[in-house]
Amino acid sequence: MTDKLIDTHCHLDCDWFDNDREQVINRAREVGLTRLLNPGITLESSEKAISLANKFPEVFAAVGVHPNDGLVWHEQSSAHLQEMIAHPKVVAIGEIGLDYYRDRTPKDLQKHIFTEQLNLAAEENLPVVIHCREAMGDMIDILTEWKRNISPEKTQLSKFPGVLHSFSGDLADAKKILDLNFFIGITGPVTFGKSVELVYPDTMALSYESTAIPQQ
Repeated sequence: MTDKLIDTHCHLDCDWFDNDREQVINRAREVGLTRLLNPGITLESSEKAISLANKFPEVFAAVGVHPNDGLVWHEQSSAHLQEMIAHPKVVAIGEIGLDYYRDRTPKDLQKHIFTEQLNLAAEENLPVVIHCREAMGDMIDILTEWKRNISPEKTQLSKFPGVLHSFSGDLADAKKILDLNFFIGITGPVTFGKSVELVYPDTMALSYESTAIPQQ
């Protein structure tokens, strides 16, 4: 097994790890994981992610407010996140995005919070960790506009703006996301029986040719 594996998305601060958090991190180390990225979902959990990053050398933090927790957002939230970004082990903004499936936060508020955090990422030249569920149209529109307005001198962010965690769109959506230079995360939902479109995309989408999706 390679000695340079990276877990780009693990919520180690969540209470379900309270009984064995250190053992989980030790096991990750033993099988070759050299980095673990812990995204925040609220301001509080973002602070916890930073605390874990301080304690464990392999752990790094992303800070952000998840769309399902958008009701906690207030006028000082962006400033609070900016303070956290100053920490040397904060390497991304996230987990941020849109979730129209759970719909726990009004859609207009979700889009506002998402845009605020994207703008903060551009200002600080940090990549983003994105959650998107049943909101791909609005997501692509917002990301396209955001990428268009990133300053040309921020070449690193232009080349590697971030990842759509647990991607759930079709290949047509994937084309648009990849054209914006985002990575896409293929995760557990591909194993779900109801995820037919993820496992067997339509033949029209399969005709898409891209260096990011090699021909079989």
